[in-house]
Amino acid sequence: MTGVGVLVLAVALGVGAPLCLYWLVRAERENRTVMDRDAAERVARRDEAGDDRD
Repeated sequence: MTGVGVLVLAVALGVGAPLCLYWLVRAERENRTVMDRDAAERVARRDEAGDDRD
């Protein structure tokens, strides 16, 4: 009987963990900011050292 419980737990974790990971990735994707290439380059250049513009 104990072996069956361990098997059920292993199957539940084997199926549940990937589904949980999938859900977390989908939730992160919904909150992203979409911008065009020019705006993305401006944001990336703000991170360069020596740039005093704000």
